[in-house]
Amino acid sequence: MKDCSWWPNCINDVTEYFQTCDRSQKSNRATGKKFRMMIQIQEQKYPWEIAHMDGVTGLPPQGDRSLNSCLVLANRCSKAPMFLPFHKGNTAMNTAIIIWNRVISHTSLSQNIIIYRDQKFTSLLWTNIHTIFGTNLSFSTAYHPQTDGFSEIMIQTLEDMIR
Repeated sequence: MKDCSWWPNCINDVTEYFQTCDRSQKSNRATGKKFRMMIQIQEQKYPWEIAHMDGVTGLPPQGDRSLNSCLVLANRCSKAPMFLPFHKGNTAMNTAIIIWNRVISHTSLSQNIIIYRDQKFTSLLWTNIHTIFGTNLSFSTAYHPQTDGFSEIMIQTLEDMIR
């Protein structure tokens, strides 16, 4: 480009243009730290050995307590989802009590829980509870079907039922 055209501050203008250009930023290679190898999710031997948990927020309020969110729990073995309505503002303790009363008391405590990153589930209380019970928490990142694809399918089912 330097051979075709030139003007004062040409290099600065071109550099600034490419740093602010959306298309250029999307096509650039990432030069940061390389990603780790993905760990494959093991097949289950019995129901609720591995539990998938994900949350849905922004639902229309229902009931007296204005429940506006839903916690989706599922296991790959039986493909049976559980939908637990709750309030988005619930604390980690309230959420743990809901899960204990509605899920663990009827099924069993899972060895591994694949769960989305939320303040409730990354809190010290939640990690301590699962350390005591010997449960492994595997955190997923949003919109990555490699880790939470199964729970995303259950969320789509929930959204279809709401419509």
